[in-house]
Amino acid sequence: MEQLKQKIRNEGIVLSDRVLKVDAFLNHQIDPLLMQQIGQEFARRYRDEGITKIVTIEASGIAPAIMAGLELGVPVIFARKHQSLTLTDHLLTASVYSFTKQVESTIAISTNHLSPADRVLVIDDFLANGKAAKGLISIIQQAGASVAGLGIVIEKSFQAGRRELEEAGFRVESLARVAALSDGQVVFVD
Repeated sequence: MEQLKQKIRNEGIVLSDRVLKVDAFLNHQIDPLLMQQIGQEFARRYRDEGITKIVTIEASGIAPAIMAGLELGVPVIFARKHQSLTLTDHLLTASVYSFTKQVESTIAISTNHLSPADRVLVIDDFLANGKAAKGLISIIQQAGASVAGLGIVIEKSFQAGRRELEEAGFRVESLARVAALSDGQVVFVD
């Protein structure tokens, strides 16, 4: 997706050989037009997969997931990382480690929102080691639902996440695949 790659080139900040900061348009300040285009692209790629729900993780995956849900006409569920007074019973949970935040979180979705009849698209802002994706897949499978695939905004292709997910039989569609972060520059796979 060329618009996304251009935005990464112009506004992304390479903090290290493993960390790309995109808070100017994706995960702090959000570019609504770009999110709309991202949602349209995910919908185009998964339109024929019988998607009934989209699942993401709070907070950075919500904007692209909502736009994809709008395009596909399906509900969006986000896994919560933090305890809530209203989200306490009948939970599907998984443990997820965040490399960026250096913290382990328990993510949760209410059993009321996923069923064995659901065909789920997972959307997330980044794919690196695949920990968040695997946690979401675990929750979906606990509900007895099926995973149609994963839609990733930015993939760090130099890390193992995609390979491990594909080896496990999951379809991964990434809109921008980063081959390397070096000398303050982003190098894309294609």
